[in-house]
Amino acid sequence: MPRQGTEPSPAQALGQDDLAGRAATEPVPGPTLIPEPKGPPAGPARPAGPVLSDERREPAPVPERSTAVLPVPDIPDADRRRRARAEQRRRAAAETKRSRAARRQGLAYRERPVPAPVQAADQHRSALVIMVLTLGLLIAAVAVTGGMIASSMRTQPVTLAAPLHVYPVTQAMPGQCPAGTPGITGQSSTGVTCYRLAQGIAIHKVADLRVQKSRGASTGYDVALTLRPVDRHAFARLTGATVGRDLAFVVRDRLITLPRVDMPIRDGKVVVTGSPTRAAANTLVHELKGR
Repeated sequence: MPRQGTEPSPAQALGQDDLAGRAATEPVPGPTLIPEPKGPPAGPARPAGPVLSDERREPAPVPERSTAVLPVPDIPDADRRRRARAEQRRRAAAETKRSRAARRQGLAYRERPVPAPVQAADQHRSALVIMVLTLGLLIAAVAVTGGMIASSMRTQPVTLAAPLHVYPVTQAMPGQCPAGTPGITGQSSTGVTCYRLAQGIAIHKVADLRVQKSRGASTGYDVALTLRPVDRHAFARLTGATVGRDLAFVVRDRLITLPRVDMPIRDGKVVVTGSPTRAAANTLVHELKGR
């Protein structure tokens, strides 16, 4: 109750305590530790919708996004080598393209240094190519040399011990040839016969002279005689003029054989037929050689 004789304060008139007096008479509370409130502060719920307020609130912090770090995939060695080779080929192709472009423009082109593994692979490849080419050339040279040697052995000229004279026969008469007659006496199926001869040729060497199996219907043997190129032309003219007649093969004034000319022989390959056995053909070869 207010004291009598004193005028009540405005606060007391309003039914409120005198704060000033209370402050002067009551002790001021000190700092107090309270637990941190959990959850939103208690208080009346705010209505939904916009609210006018003079309070300055700080924006809520946006949580930072963390960047996920993925492990680097392990590349197999085969894939790594394949990619390295592909990269080397790509670089080599690019260098070649730039070099060609520089040459077309007439500019000096300076190539980039090639990696050591690429140089080693190129050198190894070049060495293999050179070795293969060298081996091929050696094989070709050996084959050609062997062929030339074999050919030279087959075509080695045969030197006759005495010149082989070949005469066209113009006439055959029974008996011995009279003295001074241009002819030679020989033996025929009818006996001793004189063969009159025209001008012929003399052969000193032949390319080949051998016995061979008869190629015709006969079961006998033939004597193959191959002339040298220097004698082929004369022999061709001689046989061309005596088709259907006989040629006398004479060695040391002795009649060896008397074959008939069926056709002109222009290639120098003469075949004397009529030997029934190989022994008879071998004897004819020795006689033609002058042995």
